[in-house]
Amino acid sequence: MPHAVLKPKPATEKPDTGLSKDGRREVAEHLSAVLTDTYFLTIKSHVYHWNVVGPMFHAIHVLTEEHYSDLFAAADVIAERIRALGFHAPIADAAGPDKAVVSLNTSAKSAHDMVADLIDEHEATIRRMRDAAEVAEGHEDFVSHDMLVARLTFHEKAVWMLRALVTE
Repeated sequence: MPHAVLKPKPATEKPDTGLSKDGRREVAEHLSAVLTDTYFLTIKSHVYHWNVVGPMFHAIHVLTEEHYSDLFAAADVIAERIRALGFHAPIADAAGPDKAVVSLNTSAKSAHDMVADLIDEHEATIRRMRDAAEVAEGHEDFVSHDMLVARLTFHEKAVWMLRALVTE
């Protein structure tokens, strides 16, 4: 049966780390929503990076590159945490694309509008991550909680830097 290699039987994952299955599931669902928003914000930051024009071009171009690079790496960390909890890490599985807090709408905007949009998206992501961190803490999932706190730090700094760009 040479084709058996192409269709592996999924392993039954039953981590025994002191977290209940229901707790792991709830945290994983919240992390899946965070993962969706992280990917959407990665894409939006990258699209704005490519398309920004005007006097703020260089500053926004450089900052969005830093952001989408960090966000892309963070998506891997978030997905791996979901896997460590014993669940698959599909994008949008828990929230659904229509429930993501980050919009993929990147219609033509001025540089100022792009920055304002990114501020709104980061702030929405911060609110969702805070909820996820509370759920993780409630289930005593300190690893997920710490990871989310680190991500909150990134997003809050991103908001500060983006606001500084458009403040006159």
